[in-house]
Amino acid sequence: MAKNLVIVESPAKAKTIAKFLDKDHEVVASYGHVRALPSKQGSVDIDADFEPLYQVLADSKKHITQLKKAAKGVEELILATDPDREGEAIAWHLLQALGIKGGKKDPIVKRVTFHEITKPAISHALSHPGEISQELVDAQQARSILDYLVGFNLSPFLWKKIRYGLSAGRVQSVALRLICDREQEIKAFVQQEYWSIKAELTGSTEQKFEAKLNRLDGKKLDKLAIGNQTEADELVAGLQQQTFSVAKLEKKEKKRNPAPPFTTSTLQQEASRKLGFSARKTMQVAQKLYEGIAISEETVGLITYMRTDSVVLSSMATDEAREWITGKFGAEYALDKPRVFRNKAKNAQEAHEAVRPTAITRTPEELKRHLTPDQFKLYRLIWLRTVASQMASARLDATTVDIAAGDRFELRATGQVVNFPGFMQLYIEGRDDKEEEPEGMLPPLKEEEELGLHQLLPEQHFTQPPPRFTEATLVKTLEEHGIGRPSTYASIIQTLVQRKYVRLEKRTFFPEDVGMVVSDLLVKHFEQYVDYDFTAQMEEHLDAISRGEEQWRPVLRQFWDPFISLLKQKEKEVSKADVTTEKTDRTCPECSKDLVIKLGRRGRFLACSGFPDCRYTEPLSNGEQQEPEEPVFSEEKCEKCGAQMLIKQGRYGKFLACSAYPDCKNIQPLVKPKNLGITCPACKEGDLMEKTSKRGKIFYSCSRYPKCKFALWDLPLPEPCPTCNFPITVEKTTKRFGTVRRCPQEECDYKVQIAPPAEKKSEKK
Repeated sequence: MAKNLVIVESPAKAKTIAKFLDKDHEVVASYGHVRALPSKQGSVDIDADFEPLYQVLADSKKHITQLKKAAKGVEELILATDPDREGEAIAWHLLQALGIKGGKKDPIVKRVTFHEITKPAISHALSHPGEISQELVDAQQARSILDYLVGFNLSPFLWKKIRYGLSAGRVQSVALRLICDREQEIKAFVQQEYWSIKAELTGSTEQKFEAKLNRLDGKKLDKLAIGNQTEADELVAGLQQQTFSVAKLEKKEKKRNPAPPFTTSTLQQEASRKLGFSARKTMQVAQKLYEGIAISEETVGLITYMRTDSVVLSSMATDEAREWITGKFGAEYALDKPRVFRNKAKNAQEAHEAVRPTAITRTPEELKRHLTPDQFKLYRLIWLRTVASQMASARLDATTVDIAAGDRFELRATGQVVNFPGFMQLYIEGRDDKEEEPEGMLPPLKEEEELGLHQLLPEQHFTQPPPRFTEATLVKTLEEHGIGRPSTYASIIQTLVQRKYVRLEKRTFFPEDVGMVVSDLLVKHFEQYVDYDFTAQMEEHLDAISRGEEQWRPVLRQFWDPFISLLKQKEKEVSKADVTTEKTDRTCPECSKDLVIKLGRRGRFLACSGFPDCRYTEPLSNGEQQEPEEPVFSEEKCEKCGAQMLIKQGRYGKFLACSAYPDCKNIQPLVKPKNLGITCPACKEGDLMEKTSKRGKIFYSCSRYPKCKFALWDLPLPEPCPTCNFPITVEKTTKRFGTVRRCPQEECDYKVQIAPPAEKKSEKK
């Protein structure tokens, strides 16, 4: 029997760590959280100063029984859960659930943390054990109780005032407000016409280049200065009469520095931009890379812990990077001293390193055959970003040429030349906004040189509304405001989509009608609790608790008393009709009573105010007598005739239809099946594909259908069942049970809870 018992969260992590330890250490898994607040009213005793009434999770009872047996008779109990607040809380809950209170018969309890799952890191952690940090545990408790108090009091308010089954959350509702506020800005946006004028010019070399009209009568032209075609035509006519010459030529060397190594937030953003990964998928793949991948006969963690706000790299990492850069590109691409970055994010917690490879020497190409396609893509992204952060700055020659055209007009041309690519040789950070017009090469020019006018190019533009949020820009905005923690962003986004408050189309968020109504209600009546600054201030309180600067119970009391008083007041003041019904100036064609806009299960619609005596309804678009919508063209081409495909709305949602209809009647799904890169466990030949049913529900089936009819409703994972060794397991998130992983074989009883429910309905009395 082993003398020491090491407990971690996941079986994969346990398997990797066990290979680094001797026979005196047994490594077992708790399978995530073991205790939580029951999803029912009364789980927090407010009168007893917010005492939480925890219970062992149903799926964890058998694991606790096994852990008690394993812990019996051991000398040391080593808690090696993740190195963050949640990991600290899991370690604390494990002791409570196992009934270990430091008695004479209890084992010695040690807490160890490590930022990477490698043999040196594990050995160092075991030789420098510590104790559970009660401050971190209290901060996590405060967060859980705070979220419980908001969810289990504000959600029933939404049921009464809108409809049953809706939910509100402390951070979730603020994220929804961001999306809905942006939609209101887009709706209120008034498009404005403006023009730009460019001149295509030639110098002594006869090489053409473009210059843009920049000043008129000595005054710099702003973006909207030329408001219509008449004004543009007048300026073009004036320019055609002028002689063009170089008035001023300025060259400057500019330096461009690389982006810092990844934090949790920036990893989610860049994986969304460059790989098309959702925040949830990014964290799932990163978890696998952290816990360990089988490389030949060795299982090793390939990246450091992926929940971090830090942009710091260890000296070992920077030394390895310098050595690799020098060998690959030469000494001029390496740095004499490591580049040090500072985190600009609000409320950044920098207890760990940045997300980086555990060994720079393990290049993506060398590991490719050991990784799934998604694992390779994400590892490569992390590896490139880490190495590039320690490469020399790029040096560019930026040239600005001011061109005189008579006394009234001045044009400007810009260009740049990369003299030394530096880090750009390896990696350039992606952008969320539209790329600026690229600066091209300019021909050799000199001051007072006369230029030839080839043609003038007036161009019409229209101002654009602010863009809707993508996953990347939403995560970035949440972090900038200090709302929530980066480790929670994936679950926040998932909840908004699952609740159907928003929908994701081509990685862009669109608020649904019910989401807009919920957000409007909360902003109107609970503005201080969905205020960006208020939510960030709560995060600061939680951070202060984790540092031992504040106590968690007074923080909760300070929140609770005004919150519950306001809620009771609003329950009396707000009526359901005020929230879900909106007056119009139209009358019912059947009974002549007023028509009103109501919120239904499928969104807003027009209905007679005389209901139930009169049951007249009609779609909102018809009631508002909107103009027929312009056809929305897709980027797709028809695979049958080559015509452009249109995005159309049908009974089961949006789909693609050929614009050449009725000559071509080809239709296809708007979202094409996505290959998951998982071999079908039934036929062992095809790949599992993500598809959408006619009713819009996602399912997973074999790419060889109809030859292979294997299909699943739950998300398949490329992990064999630890009980029966079936090639895959599946994962499902529900309101009642949270995230559960199980074996898809009916005869197998393998089933574990990965994450508890975020928010649940209260039980019926």
